[in-house]
Amino acid sequence: MHVKCRGGCYPRSNVDRFAVPDDKVSWDVPYPQYSPLEFTAESVLAKPPWADPELNTGQLQPIWNDLDTTHGIDRRSHCHVYDVVNGRPRNPVGRTGLQGRGWLGRWGPNHAADPIVTRWKRTVSGAIQMKQPSGLPIMQFIAVQRHDTKEWAIPGGMVDPNERVTATLKREFGEEALNSLQLSDSEKHHLEVVMEKLFNSGDEVYRGYVDDPRNTDNSWMETVAVNFHDESGDSLGRFQLHAGSDAIGVQWIDISNTLCLYASHLTFLKEVAKRHSASW
Repeated sequence: MHVKCRGGCYPRSNVDRFAVPDDKVSWDVPYPQYSPLEFTAESVLAKPPWADPELNTGQLQPIWNDLDTTHGIDRRSHCHVYDVVNGRPRNPVGRTGLQGRGWLGRWGPNHAADPIVTRWKRTVSGAIQMKQPSGLPIMQFIAVQRHDTKEWAIPGGMVDPNERVTATLKREFGEEALNSLQLSDSEKHHLEVVMEKLFNSGDEVYRGYVDDPRNTDNSWMETVAVNFHDESGDSLGRFQLHAGSDAIGVQWIDISNTLCLYASHLTFLKEVAKRHSASW
């Protein structure tokens, strides 16, 4: 059940969501009073390359629940087949209290990729630090501070049309955590060598729906989260971090259950810690 995309005011707007109690989230439960407002941000309606046109204009004839080869957009959900009601895709998890697309560009699933880059926290002498009283090793991940909500998050981003998720993972990490767009040619080459080594293999820890505050009844976030662990700390573990793209801060943060992170990111980190037998 989603939580962060229900109740209160929709992010960066003065639009209030229609109240949806826990027992009325499911579309299978009758809710005759349900009458959510419609909201799609002006920046989305301006038809940028990353956004669909409105459905009532005749400019878009999407192929729901399938790979839209005409536009190079994957409209399949990682979860399951979603319903299309009155010509609009319907959020597979349930009601959110808002119709339209909000700040999201695509009708239906908006696909993202989240690279979780980790290392062991070490002492000055290089020994792995242990957390007491559990005695388990402390793991760190690279986090970026989002420009829109100021929350700390995994440095992920949207999958571009015709782009493979593996390419998105590497591109978004480089742009958000290492500010690769501002590097010189020689620096970019060095970065590419380091990233190719680390990103050569990864462990997929999650694939599915994201409890994102931008979700609506007709548009929602889904992601593939992959862990790239720098076991020795010799790869990106020693690379200088620079916030770029839409991030305003970047740093290594200890993985802990006390963290307050954007969307469902804490859930992803819990799985990473579990797989590495790290402290939580």
